[in-house]
Amino acid sequence: MADRLDVDAVRAHLLGERRDLLATVGDCADAVAAGWDGAATADPDAVPGPLRATLERAGVLSTLPAVLRECVAVAGGELQAEPVAAPPYVVVTGRGPVLRATLAAGRLVVTLQVFRVERATGGGARYSRDERPAGASVTVAVRGRRQ
Repeated sequence: MADRLDVDAVRAHLLGERRDLLATVGDCADAVAAGWDGAATADPDAVPGPLRATLERAGVLSTLPAVLRECVAVAGGELQAEPVAAPPYVVVTGRGPVLRATLAAGRLVVTLQVFRVERATGGGARYSRDERPAGASVTVAVRGRRQ
């Protein structure tokens, strides 16, 4: 197994080979946000559940484990178990889908951020659609072991 994971290769793969998937994830986020009364919501249940359901209807959710396998491969890692479209591998959060794989070189975490979360000073949060282009909203990180 690799001692160092290539996060730049993962980003390049997603923005190149998987750009259509990223566009579909964005379309799903648009559909979720269209159901809100206004440009944002403070309802913590307004993003993860509806986004997961919309991704599932669009056929994206079932594709994400394969995308995670691809990301691990281009990063230079090796999965120890077959990922599934459920935690801990695929999680739909208030920011968007998060793909996670624990590898020898650390935990590879890919976030497809399609929503912004603004924390309020008195608690709670406000969710709004993240309108940045895919290149700015895709983050790839390795957590745990030092790179």
